[in-house]
Amino acid sequence: MRLRRTLSSLALLCVLAACGQGAEPTRVGGADSLDERLTLAGSSTVAPFATTAAEFFGATSVFSTPVVETTGTGGGMKLFCSGVSETTPSIATASRRIKPSEFDLCKSNGVNDIIELRIGYDGIVLIDSVDGPSFNLTRNQMFLALAKDVPTENGGLRANPHERWSEVDPSLPDIRIEVFGPPPTSGTRDAFAELVLEAGARSFNTLNEMAALDPNTFTIVAHTIRTDGAWIDAGENDTQIIQGLIRNPEALGVVGFSYLDQSGDRVKAAPVDGVEPSFDNIASGRYGVSRSLYFYVKADHLDMMVSLEPFLQSVLSDAAMGNNGYLVQKGLIPLPPAERLAMLERLADRETLSN
Repeated sequence: MRLRRTLSSLALLCVLAACGQGAEPTRVGGADSLDERLTLAGSSTVAPFATTAAEFFGATSVFSTPVVETTGTGGGMKLFCSGVSETTPSIATASRRIKPSEFDLCKSNGVNDIIELRIGYDGIVLIDSVDGPSFNLTRNQMFLALAKDVPTENGGLRANPHERWSEVDPSLPDIRIEVFGPPPTSGTRDAFAELVLEAGARSFNTLNEMAALDPNTFTIVAHTIRTDGAWIDAGENDTQIIQGLIRNPEALGVVGFSYLDQSGDRVKAAPVDGVEPSFDNIASGRYGVSRSLYFYVKADHLDMMVSLEPFLQSVLSDAAMGNNGYLVQKGLIPLPPAERLAMLERLADRETLSN
């Protein structure tokens, strides 16, 4: 057993370091012709990384290029949890952790063994057109601008009355509040509600007390976005948000950092709580509005789909996540080497979620 464990660790280290090949493509797998085709479904934020990884894998292995479907995190989880047959996705891509309700849905459909792999990090950024006004926002201000209900001076709640940013805070631009953002099925929206709106809600004493006394009501208040036109659902594809900002230079948009990184000539980002959203600030944790990105994997498909494990090893390799890795070049904030090795060991050991 000790020898097997040692050999397994050496094999994982070889994958992590691409066996001395650096970022050069290497052929993986052991078959000449395989008809199976992996399917990944889920997050629009993860989609550019998953697509790049799929294309690299198809070009450097004997296996077919995996199919990547962009459905939003929630939509991907529904497809992933629909059953264990080979026609269902082998991987759900997610920009947040799986919800208990989704875990229960998987169980009800026989998807009993799920491996959670963190594949990197991302920041949620507020952007506007390069021709638009400059913003420097706090999470308190964003809650006051976008929450459906906001606190009153006597400690109650009222429907959000703010129509202009200057009504939220006189230091902000005197323009109408309009924010293009992802729909309810998106993991980015879930993460925005948790990392931005909930944090902003906790800056009010009355809501902080509610969080302690009635956490369910607090979550509803903190996470519910207004529906009077200040927030505009722009679809699962973040490029639609950027196009909306180009048409309306005074609006803001909520996207993942990778889209800012790829569209820096057209849009700019607002600091949040005084911290710029940058690669280094997200990687270090200094930028507070950051999150993990995930692959959820059907353990049953590791036996059914021969290309699944090599694909996952490729995603977690140095060729993908090293200093010049192709996913890093795409804008992914990569896992540190020790964490990558831990994910590879989790995959090798088929360590599944318990709840």
